[in-house]
Amino acid sequence: MSLRVLVVSQYFWPENFRINELTAELVRRGSSVTVLTGKPNYPDGSVFAEFRARPQEFARFHGAEVLRVPMWPRGRNGFSLMLNYLTFALSASLVGAWRLRRREFDVVFVFEPSPVTVGLPAVLLRRLKRAPLLFWVLDQWPETLTAVGALKSKFMLRLVGRLVSFIYDRCDVLLAQSKSMVHLVRRYTHPAERVVYFPNWSEPATDGESATTAPELPPKTGHFDVMFAGNIGESQDFGAILDAAHALRDHAHIRWLIVGDGRMAPWVREEIRRRGLESRFVMMGRHPPERMPSFFRHADALLVSLRADPVFALTVPGKLQSYLAAGIPIIGMLNGEGRQIIEDSRAGFSCDAGDSAGLASAVLRLAGLDASERAAMSARGRAFALKEFDRDSLISNLEALMQSLALSNQNSGRALPKWGK
Repeated sequence: MSLRVLVVSQYFWPENFRINELTAELVRRGSSVTVLTGKPNYPDGSVFAEFRARPQEFARFHGAEVLRVPMWPRGRNGFSLMLNYLTFALSASLVGAWRLRRREFDVVFVFEPSPVTVGLPAVLLRRLKRAPLLFWVLDQWPETLTAVGALKSKFMLRLVGRLVSFIYDRCDVLLAQSKSMVHLVRRYTHPAERVVYFPNWSEPATDGESATTAPELPPKTGHFDVMFAGNIGESQDFGAILDAAHALRDHAHIRWLIVGDGRMAPWVREEIRRRGLESRFVMMGRHPPERMPSFFRHADALLVSLRADPVFALTVPGKLQSYLAAGIPIIGMLNGEGRQIIEDSRAGFSCDAGDSAGLASAVLRLAGLDASERAAMSARGRAFALKEFDRDSLISNLEALMQSLALSNQNSGRALPKWGK
């Protein structure tokens, strides 16, 4: 069954998110996909220069139509970020709905790494288009707002909780990114059966044995390289990472490679300078996903970290699945389900979230293993990724769910389930 899919996502290509890959794959499988999104500005906070210069070149992506609505860019402060969230929700609801008038869809799919307000235009479009709504929960509000210190008022937190319930109660299926998060999402909606487990998949592009090494880094000269790849934000607890690096400052062979960018990147650079760790860190900035295999070729270990907070213990960072598939030993400084995956896969070492001494110990322990022991870890990681997080299998399951919802909706005379009222 060929589907007409409307994707609602505040983030989209050329920003680097899994929704890009999902969109391209659905088109490849025969679906007609339209993406309602904003102007690319993540993570730098300003609209990408290449988009400003040639916006017409970003109107299609692998056969999908991309409709972009105006919004306030993220900026580098909390007020701009709040405006970014609010203006996208308003613009997508008004401008988006107008631009999509007289268009029919079989399903609406929401990608939600944050903010949850992306669900507001999707709820409106679900009603206007009378199409079932699937909502992929990758970040659980209001718990995440509390965890990063963005919101402390109990009154405001209750309001956000009610907003979350309002959105969730108008979805047909809620996809939770971890098994632990299934239970948390169910607190905000009924019936519980509409919440199902749907994890991030491992990205095949990270399996880069045939990739050449990135020219941005010189060839290895006896270093043991620990690489962090991804967003540099509050959630990743770079304070603890820097504490571990400072504790290992006399181990000249340990080097920390940071590939990525984010709101905390200027602070991290300043802290590296203040602590005198310039010779121990290499910060390479943001690079497109297709370049990651060449950077991973430099890594002896891949680092994943999350702050010590109950909500993050329920979260599995999207990079973890890709780290497993990359076939490089993993070092984790996190709690909960993410840490459990590292331990179950036996693909590396882990310590508690925020435990800088534990992180330093794990780095030294991994660096002390011989090549055959690290190779065995790598093989176990690949096998676990293939078994638990295979991309084709997961997207096939999602496509089958979309088709089932669309067919049920069509057979019922396009009358949506009662919980969507």
